[in-house]
Amino acid sequence: MVNKPMPALFRKPVRVAGLTLHRALLLILVFVEPVLTCPKICHCAEKNGMTAVHCASRNLEEIPTDLPGDTVSLFLDSNRITKIPNNAFKDLGHLQELDLSKNSIEIIDIGAFNGVAEGLRLLDLSNNHIQSAPKEAFSKIKAKIRLSNNPWHCECALQEALRELKLDPETVNEISCQTSVQEEYAGKPLIQVLDSGINFCNFHHKTTDVAMFVTMFGWFTMVISYVVYYVRHNQEDARRHLEYLKSLPSTQLTKDCDTINTVL
Repeated sequence: MVNKPMPALFRKPVRVAGLTLHRALLLILVFVEPVLTCPKICHCAEKNGMTAVHCASRNLEEIPTDLPGDTVSLFLDSNRITKIPNNAFKDLGHLQELDLSKNSIEIIDIGAFNGVAEGLRLLDLSNNHIQSAPKEAFSKIKAKIRLSNNPWHCECALQEALRELKLDPETVNEISCQTSVQEEYAGKPLIQVLDSGINFCNFHHKTTDVAMFVTMFGWFTMVISYVVYYVRHNQEDARRHLEYLKSLPSTQLTKDCDTINTVL
């Protein structure tokens, strides 16, 4: 019986670009697995070769941290999230659509949208509990933003934050002032108030100027009061001393009176 030579496939490991097939497969698993990871409580689906993550109505109180790195759409609406912390989406460099509507969000940190701000196309923060937000949080966002149905406090900070934003035209009239630094604008649509020529920042500056004037007037009044008290106190002491001198013998009286007149 003639021994046939063993095929090359079994004589030595197959190499792919300098790596054995076994090692190449391991490397593929290492790099691919994190991309395919999906939070257990959410549902992930393919969207144009990327991932859409659906986490709506899951009673979430926080934003998941184990989101796929290739997420393009993230739906976190109808949960119980109360805060968007710094760097909440920093590893989602492909994120284009972010829905955080119908939550209980009250706080938005300055770096809440770090890493994804420039790539976003839609940001939905409607129907939350947001009263104010730092303008720095939105500084790089070019996305269409929905901010309707929040209990906004209309003041200079909010006016500055909204100045550069691309608000959704379909919901812009639903951004209302629940409270305001000027009470007469509470309950009115913010855009309508601003379009009428109201500038909350001017009002803020005027309020600050009035406060400074009142403070300075108070200090001035205190200084004047102290000077008046000091003068009257000295006059009273001089009067009592003069009465005392009158009770002295005439020789001593003349000498002390000359001394008092010299002092006065």
